[in-house]
Amino acid sequence: MKKGGILNAELNAGLSRLGHGDLVVVADCGLPIPPGVPVVDLALVHGVPRFVDVLDALLGDAVFQECIAASEAAGTEAGTWLGDRFPDRRSVPHEELKTMSAGARLFVRTGEATAFANAVLVCGVPF
Repeated sequence: MKKGGILNAELNAGLSRLGHGDLVVVADCGLPIPPGVPVVDLALVHGVPRFVDVLDALLGDAVFQECIAASEAAGTEAGTWLGDRFPDRRSVPHEELKTMSAGARLFVRTGEATAFANAVLVCGVPF
Protein backbone atom coordinates (compact mmCIF):
# COMPACT_ATOMS: atom_id res chain seq x y z
CA MET A 1 0.00 0.00 0.00
CA LYS A 2 1.35 3.40 -0.98
CA LYS A 3 2.03 5.74 1.90
CA GLY A 4 0.91 8.88 0.09
CA GLY A 5 0.78 10.74 -3.18
CA ILE A 6 -1.42 9.67 -6.06
CA LEU A 7 -3.27 6.46 -5.19
CA ASN A 8 -5.04 5.84 -8.50
CA ALA A 9 -3.20 2.85 -9.99
CA GLU A 10 -3.88 3.76 -13.62
CA LEU A 11 -2.70 7.35 -13.13
CA ASN A 12 0.42 6.15 -11.28
CA ALA A 13 1.25 3.80 -14.16
CA GLY A 14 0.77 6.57 -16.72
CA LEU A 15 2.99 8.97 -14.80
CA SER A 16 5.69 6.34 -14.40
CA ARG A 17 5.96 5.95 -18.18
CA LEU A 18 6.62 9.66 -18.81
CA GLY A 19 9.96 11.16 -19.77
CA HIS A 20 11.49 14.59 -20.24
CA GLY A 21 9.53 16.65 -22.75
CA ASP A 22 6.45 14.41 -22.79
CA LEU A 23 3.07 16.16 -22.77
CA VAL A 24 0.36 15.56 -20.18
CA VAL A 25 -3.10 17.05 -20.70
CA VAL A 26 -5.18 17.80 -17.62
CA ALA A 27 -8.68 18.47 -18.91
CA ASP A 28 -12.13 19.48 -17.87
CA CYS A 29 -14.92 17.03 -18.64
CA GLY A 30 -15.68 18.64 -22.01
CA LEU A 31 -12.32 18.74 -23.81
CA PRO A 32 -12.36 16.25 -26.71
CA ILE A 33 -10.13 13.25 -26.12
CA PRO A 34 -7.93 12.66 -29.15
CA PRO A 35 -7.91 9.16 -30.62
CA GLY A 36 -4.95 7.03 -29.63
CA VAL A 37 -3.85 9.04 -26.59
CA PRO A 38 -3.88 7.02 -23.32
CA VAL A 39 -6.62 8.35 -21.05
CA VAL A 40 -7.07 8.20 -17.31
CA ASP A 41 -10.70 9.21 -16.83
CA LEU A 42 -11.20 10.39 -13.25
CA ALA A 43 -14.55 12.11 -13.93
CA LEU A 44 -17.33 10.93 -11.61
CA VAL A 45 -19.98 13.67 -11.92
CA HIS A 46 -19.80 17.33 -12.97
CA GLY A 47 -17.34 19.00 -10.63
CA VAL A 48 -15.82 15.83 -9.17
CA PRO A 49 -12.90 15.66 -9.07
CA ARG A 50 -12.06 19.29 -9.52
CA PHE A 51 -9.43 20.32 -12.05
CA VAL A 52 -7.41 22.20 -9.44
CA ASP A 53 -7.33 19.19 -7.08
CA VAL A 54 -6.07 16.88 -9.82
CA LEU A 55 -3.55 19.49 -10.97
CA ASP A 56 -2.21 19.91 -7.42
CA ALA A 57 -1.90 16.13 -7.00
CA LEU A 58 0.06 15.89 -10.25
CA LEU A 59 2.33 18.77 -9.25
CA GLY A 60 3.06 16.99 -5.97
CA ASP A 61 4.02 13.78 -7.77
CA ALA A 62 5.82 14.81 -10.97
CA VAL A 63 8.09 17.51 -12.39
CA PHE A 64 6.73 19.81 -15.08
CA GLN A 65 8.88 22.44 -16.76
CA GLU A 66 6.13 24.25 -18.61
CA CYS A 67 2.38 24.80 -18.68
CA ILE A 68 0.43 25.72 -21.79
CA ALA A 69 -3.14 26.97 -21.42
CA ALA A 70 -5.80 28.45 -23.66
CA SER A 71 -5.52 32.21 -24.06
CA GLU A 72 -9.31 32.29 -23.54
CA ALA A 73 -8.72 31.24 -19.91
CA ALA A 74 -7.30 34.69 -19.09
CA GLY A 75 -9.59 36.50 -16.67
CA THR A 76 -11.56 33.36 -15.78
CA GLU A 77 -11.53 31.21 -12.67
CA ALA A 78 -9.49 28.59 -14.57
CA GLY A 79 -7.01 31.29 -15.56
CA THR A 80 -6.57 32.23 -11.91
CA TRP A 81 -5.97 28.61 -10.91
CA LEU A 82 -3.32 28.23 -13.60
CA GLY A 83 -1.74 31.63 -12.92
CA ASP A 84 -1.35 30.85 -9.23
CA ARG A 85 0.60 27.68 -10.07
CA PHE A 86 2.31 28.70 -13.32
CA PRO A 87 2.91 32.47 -13.44
CA ASP A 88 5.00 32.05 -16.61
CA ARG A 89 2.57 29.77 -18.44
CA ARG A 90 2.36 30.00 -22.20
CA SER A 91 -0.97 30.84 -23.80
CA VAL A 92 -2.26 29.56 -27.13
CA PRO A 93 -5.73 29.73 -28.70
CA HIS A 94 -8.08 27.03 -27.41
CA GLU A 95 -8.24 25.38 -30.83
CA GLU A 96 -4.44 25.09 -30.86
CA LEU A 97 -4.48 23.56 -27.37
CA LYS A 98 -6.94 20.93 -28.61
CA THR A 99 -4.63 20.18 -31.53
CA MET A 100 -1.62 19.92 -29.18
CA SER A 101 -3.47 17.39 -27.04
CA ALA A 102 -3.22 14.85 -29.88
CA GLY A 103 0.53 14.65 -29.19
CA ALA A 104 0.11 13.94 -25.48
CA ARG A 105 1.53 10.83 -23.85
CA LEU A 106 -1.19 11.02 -21.17
CA PHE A 107 -4.65 12.62 -21.04
CA VAL A 108 -6.20 13.05 -17.58
CA ARG A 109 -9.93 13.84 -17.64
CA THR A 110 -11.37 15.47 -14.54
CA GLY A 111 -14.99 16.15 -13.66
CA GLU A 112 -14.42 19.91 -13.88
CA ALA A 113 -17.23 21.87 -15.53
CA THR A 114 -15.51 25.29 -15.54
CA ALA A 115 -14.79 26.73 -18.97
CA PHE A 116 -11.19 26.50 -20.20
CA ALA A 117 -9.99 24.44 -17.22
CA ASN A 118 -7.43 22.64 -19.36
CA ALA A 119 -3.64 22.56 -19.35
CA VAL A 120 -0.91 20.93 -21.36
CA LEU A 121 1.99 20.18 -19.03
CA VAL A 122 5.49 19.52 -20.34
CA CYS A 123 7.43 17.01 -18.26
CA GLY A 124 10.71 18.12 -16.75
CA VAL A 125 13.40 16.30 -14.81
CA PRO A 126 14.12 16.39 -11.06
CA PHE A 127 17.85 17.00 -11.52
